Amino acid sequence: MERKKWMQEVEILMNDFCKDCFLYGHHKNEKGKRYAHRFCISQCTVGEKIKAYGEKMMGEK
Repeated sequence: MERKKWMQEVEILMNDFCKDCFLYGHHKNEKGKRYAHRFCISQCTVGEKIKAYGEKMMGEK
């Protein structure tokens, strides 16, 4: 049940913040898709939250 809740939280975060993210688009155009993705995971506060939810889901199994 917790896993479903975390997935919903991730979905909400991505729809609210990541969908039309200016920083992602900027980094993608300037330095490439790989850099932009790495930036989101390691430096963006929303990306860090999503990563934390993923770690919780992996630990639940």
